[in-house]
Amino acid sequence: MNPNHHTKCRRVLCCLAVSLTVLASNIPGVADDAAGSPEKELVGKVIAAAGGEDKLLRLFRMEELYNAGKARVSPGTSRVSVVEPPNSWWIGTSERGQEPAKITAWAWTLGVLNDPKSKIELIPDVTDNEKELAGLQVTVSVDPAIDMYFDKTTYELDRVDWRNDIYRFSEWKDYDGTKYPSKCAMFRRNSEEPWFFHEIVTIERLQELPEGVRADESTC
Repeated sequence: MNPNHHTKCRRVLCCLAVSLTVLASNIPGVADDAAGSPEKELVGKVIAAAGGEDKLLRLFRMEELYNAGKARVSPGTSRVSVVEPPNSWWIGTSERGQEPAKITAWAWTLGVLNDPKSKIELIPDVTDNEKELAGLQVTVSVDPAIDMYFDKTTYELDRVDWRNDIYRFSEWKDYDGTKYPSKCAMFRRNSEEPWFFHEIVTIERLQELPEGVRADESTC
């Protein structure tokens, strides 16, 4: 066979490969998958800022102070909880059942961002308390959708909008290679009025459920 024929074939194949690459880069979604979608990039920065996926809190004990009302009250009411979001939250040995706080704990521990069932999309940025916040909306694994907003400088979770409430987080602390927000103030979404305050006094990562707490007590 004519050697020139092979040369021409190679040139045609090379041109075809280049053309397909250029075409793919112009198809919505294809280029994002190759380079990493914006929402995946933001999730990566958020989890890295919290110490990395391996350090996220999945099962832990925390001592809390909380109070209802329009202002934070000191010292508030104390309780000790064992939490394994999104399904379980025990106070003492009693499981709380269908409790929305399990989902918001899943949000502030960032576990919801790693769940394979979570569909994550960018939502418009907001300015809250003079901070520029980047937004993500999580659906499928959470119903109704939960909106999470992150400080554009530190990538710490600053705010969660879910159901009828706005949760504002503050005073992040370091613990065992990760970070968590030690304070939360809840506001009514329709009026912006504060109505509940929560503070984590101590937190402890657990490797297994404590004695007297049974995993099958979860009803969620």
